[in-house]
Amino acid sequence: MEVKDSVALITGSSHRVGKQIALTLSEKGARVVIHYNSQREEALDVLNEIKSAGGRAIAVRGDISRRSDWYRMRERILQKWQRIDILVNNAAIFYRTGFFEITDREWDEFQNVNLKGTFLGAQIIGEIMVKNKSGKIINIADVAAATVWSNYIPYCVSKAGVVALTKGLAKALAPYVTVNAVSPGTVLLAENYDHNEEQTLIERTPLKRIGDPTDVAKTVLFLIEGSDFITGEIINVDGGRSIN
Repeated sequence: MEVKDSVALITGSSHRVGKQIALTLSEKGARVVIHYNSQREEALDVLNEIKSAGGRAIAVRGDISRRSDWYRMRERILQKWQRIDILVNNAAIFYRTGFFEITDREWDEFQNVNLKGTFLGAQIIGEIMVKNKSGKIINIADVAAATVWSNYIPYCVSKAGVVALTKGLAKALAPYVTVNAVSPGTVLLAENYDHNEEQTLIERTPLKRIGDPTDVAKTVLFLIEGSDFITGEIINVDGGRSIN
């Protein structure tokens, strides 16, 4: 699939990795849909950055855990550009959860946003892609799906669900829509990480460095343009940490 002139929706694209994916696809000529839920000002900043560079973009707001919001976002995009070619399910929540302190609300929040949100996007946007007999869905998973961290169990379980969902969707949406996942390691540190934690991560990574959001964005770009014969795959972008 050519990125140029395609319509690409990237969830959670007002900041961090999602922002970089949106900027990268825009640079390649895509018409970009910037999605946000609460970070309106940040989303508008990304929108203005793309437009200032000569790109085409719109911003849409929605809670990805709500089916009604997905339908509303879909209609807004179709009204503007009449099709949706690419969906990058990037939006997610991430925070520490000590095992004995995990509440029902926290458990449900992780599964509703990270897993259900990805499912709903694939179902509601994927329906349009199947009708058009063309589409690419790329889910952002996490190496933590396989290497579960004891202080982040709800998060890790939600991302393990994204991996399983990716494989199921690749079968359900074939032959017209390819579905793959990019599984990052540490490409941006959480805000509460200190220097010692950063150094520990670096030492455990064969390439001896923290990654960058562009590493993820370039992998997304490859899955769109590089081949139309890859589906159901999970690509780790982690500097080799998962092979330790």
